[in-house]
Amino acid sequence: MSTSSPEAVKKLLENMQTDLRSLSMECKKKFPPVKEAAESGIVKIKTIAARNTDILAALKENSSEVVQPFLMGCGTKEPKITQLCLAAIQRLMSHEVVSEAAAGNIINMLWQLMENGLEELKLLQTVLVLLTTNTVVHDEVLSKAIVLCFRLHFTKDNITNNTAAATVRQVVTVVFERMVAEDERFKGIVEQPPPVQGNTNRRSVSTLRPSAKDAYMLFQDLCQLVNADAPYWLVGMTEMTRTFGLELLESVLNDFPGVFLQHQEFSFLLKERVCPLVIKLFSPNIKFRQGSSSAASPAPVEKPYFPICMRLLRVVSVLIKHFYSLLVTECEIFLSLLVKFLDGEKPQWLRAVAVESVHRLCVQPHLLRSFCQSYDMKQHSTKVFRDIVNALGSFIQSLFIVPNAGNAAAVSAPAGGSGSGVQGTAQGGPGTGGVSGTLTTQAAFEYRGTWIPLMTVSVQGSAKATYLEMLDKVEPPSIPEGYAMSVAFSALLDLVRGITSMIERELAMEEEAAAEFREAHPDQEWKPQPGAHLVWEEMVSACWCGLLAALSLLLDASTDETATENILKAELTMASLCGRLGLVTPRDAFITAICKASLPPHYALTVLSSNAANLSSKAYSIQGQSVQIISPSSESHQQVVAVGQPLTAQPQGTVVLTAKNIQCMRTLLNLAHCHGAVLGTSWQLVLATLQHLVWILGLKPGVGGALKPGRAVEGPSTVLTTAVMTDLPVISNILSRLFESSQYLDDVSLHHLINALCSLSLEAMEMAYGNNKEPSLFAVAKLLETGLVNMDRIEILWRPLTGHLLEKVCQHPNSRMREWGAEALTALIKAGLAYKHDPPLAQNQLLLLNPLKELSNVLHADIRQKQLECVLQILQSQGDSLGPGWPLVLGVIGAIRNDQGESLIRTAFQCLQLVVTDFLPTMPCTCLQIVVDVAGSFGLQNQELNISLTSIGLLWNISDYFFQRGEAITQELEREEEALQKQAQERGETLNRPFHPAPPFDCLWLCLYAKLGELCVDPRPAVRKSAGQTLFSTIAAHGTLLQQPTWHIVVWKVLFQLLDCVRTSSTTADKEKIESGGGNILIHHSRDTAEKQWAETWVLTLAGVARIFNTRRYLLQQLGDFFEAWEVLLNHIQSAALSKNNEVSLAALKSFQEILQIVTPVKDSDKAGDALAAMGVPPVLIDPLSASGPGRPLVRSDSLVERLTRYNGAELQAPPPGEESALEDSALWWSAWNTWYRTGTDSTRPPSGPTEKLSFIPSQPFLTALIQIFPALYQHIKANFSMEDLKKLGVILHGAVSVPISSDASPFILPSYTEAVLTSLQEAVLTALDVLQKVGKEMEKIMAICVGPENLQVMYPAIFEQLLLFVEFSCKPPQYGRMETKHVANAKYNQIQLFAPAEWVALNYVPFAERSLEVVVDLYHKTACHKAVINEKVLQNIIKTLRMPLGLKYACPSESTWKLAVSSLLKVLSIGLPVARQHASSGKFDTMWPELANAFEDFLFTKSTPPDNLSIQEFQKNEAIDVEVVQLISTEILPFANFIPKDFVGQIMTMLNKGSIHSQSPSFTEAEIDVRMREDFSKVCFETLLQFSFSNKVSTPQEGYISRMALSVLLKRSQDVLRRYVEDERLSGRCPLPRQQVTEIIFVLKAISTLMDSLKKTQPENVDGNTWAQVIALYPTLVECITCSSSEVSSALKEALGPFKDFMQPPVSKVQNGES
Repeated sequence: MSTSSPEAVKKLLENMQTDLRSLSMECKKKFPPVKEAAESGIVKIKTIAARNTDILAALKENSSEVVQPFLMGCGTKEPKITQLCLAAIQRLMSHEVVSEAAAGNIINMLWQLMENGLEELKLLQTVLVLLTTNTVVHDEVLSKAIVLCFRLHFTKDNITNNTAAATVRQVVTVVFERMVAEDERFKGIVEQPPPVQGNTNRRSVSTLRPSAKDAYMLFQDLCQLVNADAPYWLVGMTEMTRTFGLELLESVLNDFPGVFLQHQEFSFLLKERVCPLVIKLFSPNIKFRQGSSSAASPAPVEKPYFPICMRLLRVVSVLIKHFYSLLVTECEIFLSLLVKFLDGEKPQWLRAVAVESVHRLCVQPHLLRSFCQSYDMKQHSTKVFRDIVNALGSFIQSLFIVPNAGNAAAVSAPAGGSGSGVQGTAQGGPGTGGVSGTLTTQAAFEYRGTWIPLMTVSVQGSAKATYLEMLDKVEPPSIPEGYAMSVAFSALLDLVRGITSMIERELAMEEEAAAEFREAHPDQEWKPQPGAHLVWEEMVSACWCGLLAALSLLLDASTDETATENILKAELTMASLCGRLGLVTPRDAFITAICKASLPPHYALTVLSSNAANLSSKAYSIQGQSVQIISPSSESHQQVVAVGQPLTAQPQGTVVLTAKNIQCMRTLLNLAHCHGAVLGTSWQLVLATLQHLVWILGLKPGVGGALKPGRAVEGPSTVLTTAVMTDLPVISNILSRLFESSQYLDDVSLHHLINALCSLSLEAMEMAYGNNKEPSLFAVAKLLETGLVNMDRIEILWRPLTGHLLEKVCQHPNSRMREWGAEALTALIKAGLAYKHDPPLAQNQLLLLNPLKELSNVLHADIRQKQLECVLQILQSQGDSLGPGWPLVLGVIGAIRNDQGESLIRTAFQCLQLVVTDFLPTMPCTCLQIVVDVAGSFGLQNQELNISLTSIGLLWNISDYFFQRGEAITQELEREEEALQKQAQERGETLNRPFHPAPPFDCLWLCLYAKLGELCVDPRPAVRKSAGQTLFSTIAAHGTLLQQPTWHIVVWKVLFQLLDCVRTSSTTADKEKIESGGGNILIHHSRDTAEKQWAETWVLTLAGVARIFNTRRYLLQQLGDFFEAWEVLLNHIQSAALSKNNEVSLAALKSFQEILQIVTPVKDSDKAGDALAAMGVPPVLIDPLSASGPGRPLVRSDSLVERLTRYNGAELQAPPPGEESALEDSALWWSAWNTWYRTGTDSTRPPSGPTEKLSFIPSQPFLTALIQIFPALYQHIKANFSMEDLKKLGVILHGAVSVPISSDASPFILPSYTEAVLTSLQEAVLTALDVLQKVGKEMEKIMAICVGPENLQVMYPAIFEQLLLFVEFSCKPPQYGRMETKHVANAKYNQIQLFAPAEWVALNYVPFAERSLEVVVDLYHKTACHKAVINEKVLQNIIKTLRMPLGLKYACPSESTWKLAVSSLLKVLSIGLPVARQHASSGKFDTMWPELANAFEDFLFTKSTPPDNLSIQEFQKNEAIDVEVVQLISTEILPFANFIPKDFVGQIMTMLNKGSIHSQSPSFTEAEIDVRMREDFSKVCFETLLQFSFSNKVSTPQEGYISRMALSVLLKRSQDVLRRYVEDERLSGRCPLPRQQVTEIIFVLKAISTLMDSLKKTQPENVDGNTWAQVIALYPTLVECITCSSSEVSSALKEALGPFKDFMQPPVSKVQNGES
């Protein structure tokens, strides 16, 4: 119910009347005047109530009168009356019906009561009601009321005092509240600016309004009072305390800051009065030093007084809080004072109160910022902010350092039970230590034996002080141990929290603004206000040192997890803030602190110690007191949770980790995780520390770089408690997440992270040098992890990352380190290739694969193994998507070297095989050449033969691929070529690539051929063989794809170069025997020296080249220099043919044959049917090709190619029609003839010197092949073949036939002696001659048409000469130089001793000679009439030659020889004699006849005896031959005696005569004698003689002469035989004569009877008389013989005597003189 409502008014009136009545009642007796006044008052009230509607206003108007009775009542000083009056007055006041005048009266009345000491509490109450209910009291009245209250405050009564104090406070407040209300009322009114005031306060008041004036006067007087000066306005004050004054001042300043800020008058008071006052009052505290004896100083120093000091600090806090902006200078002083109060020499309580004050500042970050701006950032100003922070720091330090810091109170108290009885001097003593031992559960700090408990002093962020509130204490309180520390600790944390959150808030706002600005103006750059940044930076740089010092110390000393957590959080936020502001040194310093705390004490870690050194060199002092960063104490009472191996070389071997270390580690992880972006270079510190912790905890990297707890066996000294074991997975997880989160870092931060990891890794590598301790792989593992999560910005991190791994880690001598480096690198490369980059990175394949290639430069095999495995995996997973990266991949595969060991080469080769089988179609064609090179290099490596061979197979596959995809490859390569050409032109260079002028596709082939060519001269025979076969097969199969000019390169650069190399190597190869390789591999004797192995290569190569020349003849002939090439090839063939190796030389000839296109006759052994088999190229390789040759679709279809394709299938058939002209190039053929001639001459020339040094003798097959070439060659050169050439040929043929063979080989070449077979060589020689002769025939045909060249006929005699030479061999084998040869019969093959030098066996020349003879006969048959043959006395030569075998007869080496000789002679004569007769007159045959006679003589009456074992049948056959000869004489010679020289006829006759008399060989046995007497022969001779004796057609005296001669010879002979027989018979007596003699006589007798018969048949006129005489003269002798005893002789005698009966009658006509 409000005081003005009608009910309230009514009530008031009633109450007043009641009060007045009561008063009058009380005063009735003693104080009548009062009674009257009361009564009139009742009337007055009633009248007012009756007259006025607004009763209250009326009451107020008349209030002086209304109040009067009560005032009078109070004047009575009767307690009861006074109380009643005061109550009534209060009621009036509360209804605000008191006017100003009335109020004045009331106050005066109250003053009197006060002076009389009556009703003091009632008085105070009344004053309060009066002043609070209305504003009527002003000026002096007001001041009087206030003084009244003050005076009541200082009574003896405690209750009054306290009530008065409260009243004063309220009154002061009321005064200022009125002023505030008044300002509110006038707020809208614009005032005239007040006139400028001077400095006197009196005058300045005039500008103030009433309430303000009162407030001003009041405040001014309060200052006066506190300063112990007389007040101006509060007149009547008698007594005042400073403490109360200060409290009042503080409350005004605190409650009404606006008043002072808005009114200059008040501001002036603050500056001029309050501040000097405060500073003055502080002085005793400043000067005082605890512990200095006051006696010594001359003037006693006033001791600090707790109540005043404490109140002053409160005032200062308020001043700083509210009026800092007004009192900048003054605040600087206050703050400096505050800092000084923290000094260790000040009393404990003073420091405690000061710390509380500082804490109050610390929770106001904006205020702190202002300090920084106003002081720290100004020149020549105290660095107040820095000093505050430093002071806090040194305060905390001093608490640890000052002994028994908590005992200042204990000094005054008796040594109590707190246990801290030892005072001041003893360091720490057992007391504190003892206590701390038992109180481990309490949160506390402990450092070097000083134990300080930690209390909860205030809620975070608010400064609730304890001692600043102790307004009732007069004596300084005792401060519990740890209180000051706890406050300081809170202050520090609040300071950090406040500053960081403020700056970060503002930073966030700025970033937001920047973002909005960028959205609005994308084209402009955002420029933040530099001011703000400067302030922030200054704040941080001012406070970081002090903070760090204090926090590090606290962190070290902290034993409570929460406290530790708070400290770490503070350090973390500071580090992060410094990072954001780009303040590197402080950032690093805070991080270092956290790092150090994570590691065991005194852990030697260079990064950190160097950093700490930087810090400690920045020693900073706080007013002369130096603050050091205290090094951590080691004897902390911490729970040990892990013991492990240190990564660095620690002196103590193992190190322990405490729970706190782990806690710090987690903070560190948190820092890296959440603030990675601002760490920059301090990543290094963080990571180094983590690395060491990880090491100590035994975490080892696993797949992908994540760290896993290692096995328990990692170090015998690693001990982990269960507490930490459960933490480990968490830590390892956070560690991984930390690096995963690197994907959110910006590029610069990422670089910092990578650089840090790299330098960390460098350190780990340094440590791993020289000792075989396991290296720390932390850095490498984390580099890998970072790389893997940042694949999307690979360009940024790739080079530094891989560069480090490559250059440093992979080359490290420690294998574990290396292995991880390679593991990391390969994992990154694989991940990079597998990652789906957006946009896709074509060029980046090169970036990604480059490091892989660089690994090739590392020499360690394990690294190469990893590299190659990586390649294999890349091929398997990404092979199809490799593009520009192919050259690099191939480069890696191809970087093998022989010194790298088998397994590496094998792995690399696996990769290559994969490439060739799967990826040739997907790679750019420009890489194909690299593939060829790489495959080639595998062929050339010498570690693993199988790989070399397989790689040659791969080259074959590659060539097939080229063949199949020719078109596509050509197009792509030509496109590429154009591009390159363009680039080269732009640069002004010429395009430089191997085999340049050839088109690119052909170059590819040439590279392939060149590689194979290199392999063809590899030191290993198997490789050479395989490569050679492949090279020739590829050229054969795919050569058609090459363009014509390219063939030029193939021939000269590939084939001939290869031939040269092979020739050189073969001729210089070692002849030493190779021992069987590896013990279990046997080497065939034909391959057991390097020389023999090279021979095989030479054979293959030569054959291959020849084959190409043969099959590609048309192509090659179109090249300009085919003739030169031909010459070179022939030169090669010649040098091979003349090499001292049978295999090579023979093969050379085969090649020779092949290029002359003579197909080797197929023997049974060579059923394969193509020349390749003859060349020793296995058919396997060729079959698929030649089969698919024509069938394979060829792209280009010009006729030549088609023809070649057809030709490809039918390798060596005759050239297609119309092409002969191309082949019939005589220059080529003559070149070939010269080669043949040189080869033949050199190979058949007999050795000249003595044969001790066994010279090389060509083998039979070689010579055979050589000679076999001639006929074919001759076909092409016959047109110009001259006599000269024929002679050359003869020399060679003769030489060839004369060559002996080695007896080891003879069983294989020679027929056994008894068989008459030609060796193939001899056959070939005859064929050669035969060819010549055939050509001669052809020429004759030509001559028939037109008189042709003479030259060929001229050759016949030469041919005869040659053949006849060979015929002589039958009886007189040729000599080969001076070599001793044995006849076959004597060469004992059976008894050849092992290792004896091989004997040389002359061939069995008989079959050869005989065959030659047959040829001669045949040839003579054809050519007898030729002029040349006649002129050159061929017939005579033939006879002369035949004389030898005919004369030897049985002495011939072979029986067949003389038989053949005879039959040949007969044949030749049958042809030749008519010719001779024809040309008798010319005398060309004169010399022949004697030869012929001698030949007959030698044969028919041979000096050799038949062999003993000759059978009768044989003998008879031989006799038949003799008979044949005689018959020839009788038919062909004697009938033509008139054309024949006389003496020749005479010789013949003598011969026949000799034959007709029986001759015998003495060796016959009796039984055979009849046969052995050549009866038939004799008979024929005889008959011939006779025939020619009595030929009735004597046409010339010549003929008759022959007959007579014959007859007389015969008769004479008979006479002799008979006589001798008779003699012998007589002498022998009874003994029978020898059988042969008997036979002879029988024969003679038979002859006589035959003669008689003949004579009878003959015309008598034809018989000479002498003859008759001789015949008759025989008779007596015959008669003599009758006595013989032999019955055979008797019967023969009988026959002989019988015809004589015809002589018994006289003749018819008379013959005169017996002469004709």
